[in-house]
Amino acid sequence: MSTQALKAAATGGVTRNTKPQTLADLITGDSMKKQFAMALPKHLNAERFTRVALTELRKVPKLMQADPASFMGAVMQCAQLGIEPGGALGHAYLLPFDNRRSGKTEVQFILGYKGMIDLARRSGQIVSIESRAVYERDTFSVKFGLDPDLQHEPAWEEDERGALRAVYAVAKLQGGGVQFELMGRAEIERIMRESQGWKAAEASARKYGREPNSPWHTNFDEMAKKTVLRRLFKYLPVSIEYIDAQEREDRDSSLADIEVDAHTIIDSGATEIIDAPAGEDAPAAAPPAAIGYTAPELLDQMLKAKTPERLDEVASLIPDLADLEERKNLNAKYEALRAEMPGA
Repeated sequence: MSTQALKAAATGGVTRNTKPQTLADLITGDSMKKQFAMALPKHLNAERFTRVALTELRKVPKLMQADPASFMGAVMQCAQLGIEPGGALGHAYLLPFDNRRSGKTEVQFILGYKGMIDLARRSGQIVSIESRAVYERDTFSVKFGLDPDLQHEPAWEEDERGALRAVYAVAKLQGGGVQFELMGRAEIERIMRESQGWKAAEASARKYGREPNSPWHTNFDEMAKKTVLRRLFKYLPVSIEYIDAQEREDRDSSLADIEVDAHTIIDSGATEIIDAPAGEDAPAAAPPAAIGYTAPELLDQMLKAKTPERLDEVASLIPDLADLEERKNLNAKYEALRAEMPGA
């Protein structure tokens, strides 16, 4: 949907002698319903999608204060991906935040844990996919190399399984291939400390003398599993819709000063396993190629970035680098380049 079309839909296409429209009016207007119908895939209809979006708007009062174009853009992103916003299915969430640059309340699109699973399945090349946590009292072993292997026996009979040690995600591919990704607690905590949501919650807690409130603070294990699952997706034959969704989420999060109820964006299920429907044939998948990049390559892309959005997109890859010193240097360079960008 073009920017002009979005603005026209967000204003009802009328510029004079009209009563200001609420976001609820915009969602239920004929103009937006037509846009939804054109964007939605066949398994969703515009009437149901409109009702779901309206329910989410009423459930989260701060969404009512959001910039109309930002809100409608996030809703349209859901429509284009064919996923419903809100907590009913846990596919995607509309998160209001204060944009410190524009001074407006805007809406961040958040792809939920189950939404990630759903989009992965749509590729037709993934048989099943899951993410699990490993605790101190679990029996766990992993082996990499020419014949990789992962074994996990949870200590189900223990009253307490101990602290979280690691998280992993496993995907079974059509044709018999298996891909898995493993992350230790220290690596997860590093990514947590570099996330915008965690930083904003920590800063707010210091400023107002209260406990920090973010998904990382209240649902660490679930965020850890989502993090390793997201990293696994880089090696999977996922749909282009998933890539688009993650690019938007990364871009929006770089602008946000977020302070929300953490439970709003974390799915309650500890583990999700999605199997392909019986009898559904799909083409065999070729072994997925690893997507690799180095610090010099990221630096080169940052130097070439012509817009803040492109710079933010490249910088979102920095946390995936293994070397701490490289991450520090690139983050410092990113901050310097961001400050020099027009409108920063």
